[in-house]
Amino acid sequence: MEYTTLGRTGMTVSRVCLGCMSFGTSRYDWGLSEAESQEIIERAIDLGINFFDTANIYNYGESERILGDTLAGYDRSWPVVATKVYMEMDESNPSSGGLSRRAIEYELSRSLDRLGMDTVDLYQIHRWDYDTPIEETLDALDDAVHRGDVHAIGASSMWAYQLSKALHTSDRRGLKRFATMQNHYSLAYREEEREMLPLCAEEGLGVLPWSPLAKGFLTRPHDDLRATRRGRSDTILHRRPYDEGAGIEINERVQELAADHGVSMAQVALAWQLHKDWVTAPIVGVTSVEHVEEAAAAVDLNLSRADIEYLEAPYEPLPVKGHH
Repeated sequence: MEYTTLGRTGMTVSRVCLGCMSFGTSRYDWGLSEAESQEIIERAIDLGINFFDTANIYNYGESERILGDTLAGYDRSWPVVATKVYMEMDESNPSSGGLSRRAIEYELSRSLDRLGMDTVDLYQIHRWDYDTPIEETLDALDDAVHRGDVHAIGASSMWAYQLSKALHTSDRRGLKRFATMQNHYSLAYREEEREMLPLCAEEGLGVLPWSPLAKGFLTRPHDDLRATRRGRSDTILHRRPYDEGAGIEINERVQELAADHGVSMAQVALAWQLHKDWVTAPIVGVTSVEHVEEAAAAVDLNLSRADIEYLEAPYEPLPVKGHH
């Protein structure tokens, strides 16, 4: 495994981040049992992965609990744990989501309890809250850092002007800045290259792409996507534009290069991201030990400049998806 620094936080993280959305069974019918999840986490650690991303909304807290229970058996100085806040946790309680001070403080305390940790390494806003002034959100997050509940704060999918506004607000008010951006980015969806990724590079933010495998679109021939349990049931997948524009041709080129290199399609798609200077660590969601082993092996796959140009050449602009 290779390691890098997470933005300007000084924290050292593996080049692959294990996404924990699949851990638990209370929300997604493709979710994993506690035993299955624990096996994946432990194998990830064996492979040198020390970076884990979850959220309060993932299986309504079950993911955080499973991750925390599993990591309890390890030295706390080893794992770097990230979680998120914003999504509504209780449909009957309109105050259970958003980024007000009240919501942040309540949900952070619950996340820490489920994780069994005194401090979360990276606390991220899951989306932009159009109903709460960014000043209130940043004030609350800054206080969480000063209390010792959080080491660093991060943002997730939003428009570049919103991130710029947040960073300017932090600088103007002397508050903790967002240190990372978790955004929608893959070979099949590259709209973030226009503004968000150059902004992150300019401001020194770590970049943690979510859905780097396009929800499985880049892991198997496009005709086989619905053959998986998630491919059949994940409604979000089928609202994303991965097979629009040149998506089918990109999928076929990933197939071709995977065959040439003797590796899986997932390894090619991840290796492409790992060759991008602005990417810190792709967040890879998995549903098996084999998947996490594939992801870790992608770190060692060297793509030539010609390979990268071949993969990128067909891309066409797509509708913006993932944060509005």
